[in-house]
Amino acid sequence: MRRLPPLRALEAFIRVVRLGSARSAASELGLSPSALSRRISNLESFTGRKLFSRSGQTMRLTDEGRVFYDAVAPHLESLAAAVESQSESLQLMRLRLGVMPLFGTQRLFPRLNELRKVHPRLHLDIDTGPHLVDRVGDTLDAAITLTHMPDRSLYSIQLDQNTVHAIANTDLVAELGENPGIEALSRQTFLLHTDMVMSFDAWKAALGLEKLQPAAIDHYDSGQLILEAAAQGMGIAVMHDDHLNRINDPRLARLFDKEIASPYSYWFVCRPADLEARPVRIFHDWVRDAGL
Repeated sequence: MRRLPPLRALEAFIRVVRLGSARSAASELGLSPSALSRRISNLESFTGRKLFSRSGQTMRLTDEGRVFYDAVAPHLESLAAAVESQSESLQLMRLRLGVMPLFGTQRLFPRLNELRKVHPRLHLDIDTGPHLVDRVGDTLDAAITLTHMPDRSLYSIQLDQNTVHAIANTDLVAELGENPGIEALSRQTFLLHTDMVMSFDAWKAALGLEKLQPAAIDHYDSGQLILEAAAQGMGIAVMHDDHLNRINDPRLARLFDKEIASPYSYWFVCRPADLEARPVRIFHDWVRDAGL
């Protein structure tokens, strides 16, 4: 059997890279900065590679270190998963996850069985309440939220990039025609999501309709309800192409045939320190690789 690298040194290395800070990694591992540095030095001696450049208390990942991390990190996760699958004594893992309802019904729930098959001990407590990001690190371990730009104090990964469209009942779309003018649109009610208010301005600007003043603007805090309201002929919803495509409702159609970049995307967010918690890390890696 080949000689194994020092596993504690590998753990220290992985945590420094993922947390982006030697101080944070030392705190998470319950080590002094000097003890953490010794573990990294041991790993560098074992591999014969300079994994970090050092300047005072600052450690920066070298190009060799990045190559080493990309090669080793997935195998460590596989090892942890293999041990987990064979350890009957391990308790259930629980993740408190905040999710926007439409993302949950359209994108998350149809794929959760895939996650359960790989990690049967991971269970999710789902929270669809308001102010998800504000509650991360308190009542939530992580969240998937629709936002323009996440809080910079949080760890985040972008899950998609959408285009924004005006969506309405097919009868209303037929009545307005393919390219309705500002006069016709000014007689309509527009339906906006409370978390996507910039979408309407982006849509108007892209179509040269900056002066458009609708008869009314109704706000909803549920994407699913907005789409249902539009399907019922209650107004024109300004939503993502992804929302329309996934709901696959024959009652709905798009106004205008133009791709308009949305100011908003879905993001996974958590506290940097919580990324090392096993339930958070498992879900993070799965949602990143699953292409939800």
